[in-house]
Formats: sequence, structure tokens, C-alpha cells
Amino acid sequence: MKQPSIGIAIITHRAKHHLPKCLPPLLKSPLKPRVLVVNSSSHDGTVELAQELGAETLVIPRKTFNHGATRELARKHLGTDIVVMITPDAYAVDASLVEKLVHPLAQGEASVSYARQLPHDGATFFEAFARRFNYPRESHIRSFHDVPRFGVYSIFCSNSCAAYLNRALDEVGGFPTVLLGEDTFTVAKLLEKGHKIAYTANAQIKHSHSYSLVQEFKRNFDTGIAREQHKALIEKYGKDEKRGRTYVKELGKQLWKEQPHLLPFGALRIFVCWLGYKIGKVSVNAPTWWKKLCTSQDFYWTSDHFLPQSVTDPSGSPNGK
Repeated sequence: MKQPSIGIAIITHRAKHHLPKCLPPLLKSPLKPRVLVVNSSSHDGTVELAQELGAETLVIPRKTFNHGATRELARKHLGTDIVVMITPDAYAVDASLVEKLVHPLAQGEASVSYARQLPHDGATFFEAFARRFNYPRESHIRSFHDVPRFGVYSIFCSNSCAAYLNRALDEVGGFPTVLLGEDTFTVAKLLEKGHKIAYTANAQIKHSHSYSLVQEFKRNFDTGIAREQHKALIEKYGKDEKRGRTYVKELGKQLWKEQPHLLPFGALRIFVCWLGYKIGKVSVNAPTWWKKLCTSQDFYWTSDHFLPQSVTDPSGSPNGK
């Protein structure tokens, strides 16, 4: 079989401090992928260091950045058979990451493959638990037929480290222009078209975040808006609330066993996340000033890609576009 061409897109802004840990394992991959660092004009030395380390670079105006549209630009710029999306704060455990990640695609087993995420060294209990909950030890492959078993988790994916067949992305129109969740919404369309997604647990990265309560509220506010805007696309896969209840139950069990003194803070954290999500879901038609106040991405609401939509057509495309 002909070895498929592979491109890697790292979407950056003020990411110079991440590059020494993010880039080397990718550049050392035996598959010799093209490695492209896309930077939204941060002017902090990210581009210069990326070039020094051996990556290609592409600079875009900050006002044109969008989680979906910018990744779409990157994958078209690369034009490879397989495109890998990685964030700069995701550090490969070793240089075999790319080889392991793309294996299900190269073998024709799936059209999407995403890596197992492990917490960064020194991560808090809550950071580590989120990784254990969403990224189990065992690999598996999911299709639309598995929805009764997996529910809304069927469309779970993270562009912090995920590989896609470019021809599959072409089939569903590529990554959509969205506030966030371009990976989830794309997978939802792919599964509906008969494609499969592989969770590849032996492809491992370290990736986690320590968010304040305010940051948790804002991120979940954005999630609520995005999920409500794309409700027609994702509702066939199940309810977020059901998986949320499972998460809370498992979190409580682990806290009780490992760090019971954190139970009150854990309850507060869950409440803040729930509140942000619920307020986001009812804020689709809210004025822009309110969204900018509550969002974690105030730049989105003044970017070139902002579309003040309130509904989504059945294809999942904002305003039917």
C-alpha cells in the first residue's frame, strides 16, 4: 500500500513557550509529516521559533481566527491525505505519536482517530479526573450504530490531538465556522454519513488545564451556546445532561475515595459549570455585549467570522450557509 501523505496543523497564539515541548516529537516522527504552525499574529516570537525548529509557518490576521475556519484553512493549505490537528499545549509522550494516531486511518478502519490525553505533570485532582473519565485505557472504534451504547459520547473528539482523512472531511464540507466544538460537530456529520471514529489509546499526549471558577463558567457558557446552535445536528446522539450526570456521580465517588476534603469545592465547581452551560443555552439570541461579557472568547464576537444566528438548519450549518 502507498503510504498516505500526512500533514500536521498546530493552531497557535502566544505559544512560543509551548513549542520546545510540542514540536520536536512531531518533527522526529518516522512518517516525515509536514508540520505547519498557524499563528494568528501574536508577535511573541512563536513564528520565528517554529521556523528555527524546522516547521512550516502560516500567519493570519487575529480578526480572522476561528476554531473551525482556521483549521479548515490549515488542512487545505497542507492538502495531505491525512491531516492531524494538534494544539501547542499538547505534548506527545514520544515520537511514535503520529504513527500510532494515524494507524486506524491508514488501515481503513476509521476516518477519524483521536489520542488519549494524560494530565500534565503536577495536574490537580480535577484536571486528572477529567482525563481519566474521557480517555480510558482501552482503544475502541465507534460508528453511528453504536449510538445506543455510547450516547452523546459517540461524537466525542478533541482537536487537541486528532487525525482525519481529508477526503472524509471534504465529504461533509470540512470543519464548520463555530464558536467552539468544530471537532464534535464534524464527527457528528461523519458518523451520520457512515464513517467511523477511532479512539486510539496507545497514541498519548499530555494535555490538561487548570481553570479558575470564572474560566469554567465562561467555557461552559460557550459550550451551551454552541450546542444549542447545533442542536438539530447533535440531538440524535443523545443528551449532554445524561453524560453530565454520569460525570458528576463518578467525580463524587473518586473525591470521596481520594480527597474527601475537596467535596465542597467539587460541588461548587460542578454548579458553576452547570450554570454556565444553562445560561449559554438560553443566550443564543442575547445581545452581543452580554455574550462578550460571559464568553471565554470575546474576540469571536467581533471577528470576521461572527454570524449572529439563533437557529441551525438540519445539516448543522449556521443559518443554512
